[in-house]
Amino acid sequence: MEKKIRIGTRDSQLAVWQATLVQDQLRANGCDTELVYIKSEGDTDLVTPLYEIGVQGIFTRTLDAALLSDRIDIAVHSMKDVPTIPAKGIVQAAVLKRASYKDIFVPKVGTELLDDQLSVAVVATSSTRRRAQWLNRYPLHTIENLRGNVNTRLQKVKDNDWYGAIFAAAGLERIDLRPAMAVDLEWMLPAPAQGAIMVVCKEGDEYCMEACAKLNDANTALCTKIERDFLRALMGGCSTPISALAEVQDGMVQFHGNILSLDGKQKKEVRMYAPVPDADNLGTEAGAELLKDGGQQILDEIRGGQ
Repeated sequence: MEKKIRIGTRDSQLAVWQATLVQDQLRANGCDTELVYIKSEGDTDLVTPLYEIGVQGIFTRTLDAALLSDRIDIAVHSMKDVPTIPAKGIVQAAVLKRASYKDIFVPKVGTELLDDQLSVAVVATSSTRRRAQWLNRYPLHTIENLRGNVNTRLQKVKDNDWYGAIFAAAGLERIDLRPAMAVDLEWMLPAPAQGAIMVVCKEGDEYCMEACAKLNDANTALCTKIERDFLRALMGGCSTPISALAEVQDGMVQFHGNILSLDGKQKKEVRMYAPVPDADNLGTEAGAELLKDGGQQILDEIRGGQ
């Protein structure tokens, strides 16, 4: 008998947009679905997801708990927020075709200062990765912290005396909030899996696995796996400036990854290539290569300072 697939989502505008996209695709394949809005950890049943490494899953924990408590059947996440090792009992069911992986700069007025790497300005972001790459390029800039959902952060750009702020292109474009003056930061490497949406379900749920498998984009799944393997090889988390991008072109996977010191002054990067059929371990191999080539020293200094 067919069952109704309960799709868990946080209630932010972007989260609901992503969950609705999954709902539309499942319905197009004949599945009966409903959205279930999960408010906060206090609203979920008292099942604590078990993660293998540290305090992970800060953005996914609430939905993971709802999955494990059988309040929902699948959960939809921005893939870059999902721990590289999921909570025990939860598995990846699909990765949707990736949107833009790029970071963008949203200026308050204009973008002239971007052409001068020795300019002086105040820029906002809460991402250590964006902060480090920005300071590497613009060493005289000051970085302010920027938190909240995308609507809140856009309003803060208007309300504060900043030059501008850095956002993920996909997050703004998906909900039609990309300002006309925003510019793509072609030089900035993204977070692993940025721009991708992941669907997860409970281990052993064959019905949901089969239904979600039809939504999976093979190239996106491969590239994001490589990027996340690179992150895992470096044992990186939200507080480590690690970036990675894998792309499929003409049957080859092109990978570019880096790690920076928190102040942006030190930077090590790696580039590797492999045919698609042989690319499964590319991220792990690139991570090992970067650690040997000075990445370990940067990582040790970051950990020593925390």
